[in-house]
Amino acid sequence: MIKIDREECIGCGECVEVCPVDALSLDSEEKAVVDEDTCTSCGLCISTCPTNAIETKIMARKGDTSQYSGVWVFGETNDGNLKEVGPQLLGKGRELASEFNDQLSAVVIGSDVKDAAAKCGNYGAEKVYMVEGEEFDQYKTLPFSFAMSQLISEFKPRVVLYGATHLGRDLAPSVAGRLGLGLTADCTGLSIKEEDGEKLLLQTRPAFGGNLIAEIVCPNTRPQMATVRPNVFSCPEETENSQPEIIEREVDLNPELFKVEILERLSGEEGEVGVEEADVVIAGGRGVGSEENFQLLEELADALDGVVGCSRPIVEDGWLSKAHQVGQSGKTVSPKLYIACGISGAIQHKVGIRDSDTIIAINKDPEAPIFDVADLSVVGDLHEVLPELLELLGGEDGS
Repeated sequence: MIKIDREECIGCGECVEVCPVDALSLDSEEKAVVDEDTCTSCGLCISTCPTNAIETKIMARKGDTSQYSGVWVFGETNDGNLKEVGPQLLGKGRELASEFNDQLSAVVIGSDVKDAAAKCGNYGAEKVYMVEGEEFDQYKTLPFSFAMSQLISEFKPRVVLYGATHLGRDLAPSVAGRLGLGLTADCTGLSIKEEDGEKLLLQTRPAFGGNLIAEIVCPNTRPQMATVRPNVFSCPEETENSQPEIIEREVDLNPELFKVEILERLSGEEGEVGVEEADVVIAGGRGVGSEENFQLLEELADALDGVVGCSRPIVEDGWLSKAHQVGQSGKTVSPKLYIACGISGAIQHKVGIRDSDTIIAINKDPEAPIFDVADLSVVGDLHEVLPELLELLGGEDGS
């Protein structure tokens, strides 16, 4: 919501003109007033006011939270298809909703997303709030955050979860800024904490470069919001043909919200599949020895239809980009096969790979901590082990 400083307001009416939902008007004293039931906190009036008389008003403070209920998951889509992080969060959302004794709902915004909305029900969503239109065909911060803010303002959920994807990391803070909410980013754990007789969302995330684990609560605002890294939670089994209640909402978008024009979408090069999405990850650490030696890992990744990952020091040395980093301060992964080559096994790295189906570790040091989580441990020089493995696989092409 917004609040207006009547002493600063000069009654120019510029805020009234730009409001896309007609929530602002001038009263008998020629001062701006806001209809809080209509306002969606889009922020256009704030940026328009020439005297800075309008500012964000926090939606709900402690002691005024009884009207907020329900756990929401933002169901991110790509070309109309539900991305995997949505079902993962719905699985965890189901647990949280049960502890809160609340409903679990999903939010889907996009173009041609009816199938994605229905699919959310297959993963436990009892309701799906859907905003659909050609104007949402491609993600833009302002239209999406406006739509999400409007839904939150109208239906008042207790908790909202987003995937910590490129989109989620942009959308969630934009919504938090519009509505004056707390937000915890890049969570690796979610649970319930009782404080002063009230159940709060306890959000766990790495801090100080992954060297500490912070536990965070947002006791003073509602909804409590968090972004969660993909693959932190496992995807629940899909139940076919569920029929969630789908609540459609139309959003009247002001042209001012379209300040960004997308000229072209570029996909990554083949082989640049994100480590968090790959079935096979071949990861290297300082034991690889040099940037040039990563060619050996790339050959093995090609032979196994996998991708190359790395530990944090490799990124710090500039050998590979941040997109390849695996661990709490990088990407959390859950591939079918994870091969750690020359990685000692710091706790942050082990936490980031713990959900892998099979972990193979190759290291010269028989006391390397990585062996604590490995299903198969190979004590040896990776520069000797990997060529032999490639030879057994038939070379680079796997033939």
